Amino acid sequence: MTKTIKHMQHVLSGQRHDIQDSKAGQVSFYVDAPLCAGEGSAADDAPPLLLVHSINAAASAHEVKPLFDAYKQKRHTYAIDLPSFGHSDRSDRAYTQDLMVNAILAVVEQIRQNHPKHAVDLLAVSLAGEFAAKVSVAVPESIRTLALVSPTGFAKITATHGPPDADLGKARVHRIISLPVLGQSLYRLLTIRPSIRFFLKKTWGRDQIDEEMFEHAVRLSRTPGAHRAPLYFVAGYLFSADIRSVFKTIEHPVWMSHGVRGDFIDFSQTEGITDKPNWSVTQFDTGALSYFEIPEKFIEAYDEFLAQA
Repeated sequence: MTKTIKHMQHVLSGQRHDIQDSKAGQVSFYVDAPLCAGEGSAADDAPPLLLVHSINAAASAHEVKPLFDAYKQKRHTYAIDLPSFGHSDRSDRAYTQDLMVNAILAVVEQIRQNHPKHAVDLLAVSLAGEFAAKVSVAVPESIRTLALVSPTGFAKITATHGPPDADLGKARVHRIISLPVLGQSLYRLLTIRPSIRFFLKKTWGRDQIDEEMFEHAVRLSRTPGAHRAPLYFVAGYLFSADIRSVFKTIEHPVWMSHGVRGDFIDFSQTEGITDKPNWSVTQFDTGALSYFEIPEKFIEAYDEFLAQA
């Protein structure tokens, strides 16, 4: 049975919609556009943009707010709440890569129905980049470009030789951390205010973080069912065992950006991928979420990539 959280505050502007009964269950997304948007407008002529937040203990669409707020001024801009996060289904089930991919596919399909003239510009953050890459391969006709912000999959420790569609899940670990008392206690420990601030400092690579994002993360981590996907994340089920092989098969334009501070700076294993002609890479002197620290420079670089595409 679909579980949604009534009266939860919206974290983005515009309208929030639910897709019911998709392969990923009930999936929530936001959409906004310029006030003058309509048939024949500049916004209507521009490809729609879909933003996908990362995976962590207290994630939701609020993580892409700076980009959503910037791009809604000039084009139809969408942002998804992935399963177990935000307003999407948080029911007791297995949270796997396939589930996340199917959620994004459901929103992409809805966007294509809304904008049949255009394929989608897809931007995903961190681990969600793996899901977005699989979406790009699954429905290449529906994706115009792919942007990966500090994506996983390029570090030395990344597994690369697993069979297609395999994950890095460890059943024994998940069984242990999912024990009713232990799992809830672990999640509470990960989401107390000092813990969330600690992990965000590691993301930013400095003591100064975005305080609005911090408060949203604390609040959303207190909602029922918020622990479910994070426990699968900790057990490895949301990481792909063959993601570099997936990256190599993407044929449309790909832009990868990343920072140089914090815990998410190992992009050493890019040979044979980012040197392909459809890939481009931008490095920023920031932490992992460059668009929070230097939004103008980030958007300028992304716009340049989109224009070339």
